[in-house]
Amino acid sequence: MSDFLGVTTSITGRRWLGPSIEINRAADLLAQETTLPPALCQVLARRGVSPQDAASFLEPKLADLLPDPRSIRDMEKAATRFLKAVHTREKIAVFADYDVDGGSSAALLITWLRAMGLEATLYVPDRIDEGYGPNDAAMASLAAQHDLIICVDCGTLSHGPIAAAKGADVIVLDHHLGGETLPDALAVVNPNRQDETGELAHLCAASVVFLMLVEANRQMREEGAKGPDLMALLDLVALATVADVAPLIGVNRALVRQGLRVMARRERPGIVALADVARMDSTPNSYHLGFLLGPRVNAGGRIGKADLGARLLSTDNPHEASAMAERLDQLNTERRDVEAAVRAAAMEQAEDRGFDAPLVWAAGEGWHPGVVGIVASRLKEATNRPAIVIGLDGDEGKGSGRSISGVDLGASIQRLAAEGLLLKGGGHKMAAGLTVARDQLEPAMARLTELLAKQGAGDAGPADLKLDGMLMPQAATPELIADIDKAGPFGAGAPAPRFAFPEVEIRFAKRVGDSHLKVAFGDSSGARLDAISFGAYDTALGPRLEQHGGARFHLAGRLEINSWGGRQSVQLRLEDAAEA
Repeated sequence: MSDFLGVTTSITGRRWLGPSIEINRAADLLAQETTLPPALCQVLARRGVSPQDAASFLEPKLADLLPDPRSIRDMEKAATRFLKAVHTREKIAVFADYDVDGGSSAALLITWLRAMGLEATLYVPDRIDEGYGPNDAAMASLAAQHDLIICVDCGTLSHGPIAAAKGADVIVLDHHLGGETLPDALAVVNPNRQDETGELAHLCAASVVFLMLVEANRQMREEGAKGPDLMALLDLVALATVADVAPLIGVNRALVRQGLRVMARRERPGIVALADVARMDSTPNSYHLGFLLGPRVNAGGRIGKADLGARLLSTDNPHEASAMAERLDQLNTERRDVEAAVRAAAMEQAEDRGFDAPLVWAAGEGWHPGVVGIVASRLKEATNRPAIVIGLDGDEGKGSGRSISGVDLGASIQRLAAEGLLLKGGGHKMAAGLTVARDQLEPAMARLTELLAKQGAGDAGPADLKLDGMLMPQAATPELIADIDKAGPFGAGAPAPRFAFPEVEIRFAKRVGDSHLKVAFGDSSGARLDAISFGAYDTALGPRLEQHGGARFHLAGRLEINSWGGRQSVQLRLEDAAEA
């Protein structure tokens, strides 16, 4: 890739990279052989889609992409035991993580079981009092009153707590990185077990749960019975996949795409109520899942009642859903305030340590455990480095980490735990959690820095901005966006296309809110386009464009439809700029 439009250092300090010669050639070939629009061909070429595969890529069929559930170890055994509990009307408990993936996973099971006339017990641990995953007391208590406990989005490393569940069978449906040994559960279904191939490592926990329900329905069909409608559950799988930042490739892309269609039907009371309080007034897309719905579901587990998200997603009562959605919306507002305070302190502390180290980290007294993960994400985005943020309380600190592409944070955290520098820790490539003794904080972070440096974490500069091509303002039409959307949904592992608008004039620039910038720009043809840049005043971008002084700029970002007051218009989500 070469510098695009000659931009080696943009206003935010980034280099712009355009498509390679090979991608441009592949895009030209696609345009010739498929008659698809050139901008869409650029996007497909970047994704490595050939002319003969273009049609199936643009209309992915779940039936073609869904893996055989039995290809995952313990799956058949788990589904068989699950169905036995259903047929004999055993008491079933669902132990779920407190995030969106855990809540969606629990809602999948509860909804399916309800369709079979069974009510399962939901248990979600309190983030502060109990921490992540199963604990001895909760599992022993559940085992005393239930025949089967299903741990979702947790449990793969829970040897002690699963052993404490005496008298009950335990099934684990998870996706977090497995250790060298597995807990003594009846079945541990996890595509990230060490004895798995890794081909399905990109699945979130809700997808693993969905595949178990596919297998359960298949076993029922073999018995001459019919199971509940699985396609109607895909809105939950889509929400979990996007909110857990699973890459939107292969079957994940098909699951999310189909799930968004199901969500658009507005049939699940919890998601309808949540969409309404979030003021979603357009057809759902992956942005809505990741930035409007996901954070609200998460808010209960972060700073409120841990099981609120799972209860909302699984309820079939619209009045109950409405009340829970309102509460989650309030909690999300409170979470933002707590996060802002922690973020300011963490950013200052991390900057003092240096943003160019292989690991960026910060730890503070009393920082709320519910927001350290979000703040770690902000640090990672600001520095293009893996980041850890830890809240200290007494003799311990509980922290969360986020990684960058190509650096496996979960494996390094697990190694630290094995070496005794952490009290516990685990996760997956892009995200991890940890508990550390206060007196081990500095040595643990030093060792983690060393491990991440070996993976190349300190080599990256500020994140390069990769662009798919150039557009003129008059080319940015709703039809173009509709064409590009066919290559979606976009998100982790499948970034939304970004385009540059070269040598444009700033016609209007105004600060909105605390740190955002509203811009209108155009070119010599008289065409005009609106743009919004969120957080522009957290960087040099906002001040420079507001004080443009008549200069011309190259602008770069993603095109989107802006819905406001019942009207729709094209808008650029402005991410960067450079003086022309």
